[in-house]
Amino acid sequence: MTVALMWEARAVEGRGEELLAWAREQELPSRPLRRETFRAPQDRVLVLTWWDAAYDADLPELPEPDGELVNRAVHRWRFESVAAD
Repeated sequence: MTVALMWEARAVEGRGEELLAWAREQELPSRPLRRETFRAPQDRVLVLTWWDAAYDADLPELPEPDGELVNRAVHRWRFESVAAD
């Protein structure tokens, strides 16, 4: 089964590039099948990781950034793949 973990944070205004660099530097203790990083308006950064694991598996996730870098808690979601084209 493929599980995707989504990690999304919003930087303090004007610090989006710093948050993006921080997210890209974060190492996970094990390597996912795939990892992709995105940015969006309002200094938001999104990281998706794909894993060959059960939905409820204990998987590594990116940590919370320093509180001075973000303006709210990180949002995290877990998804199970049901189809791929």
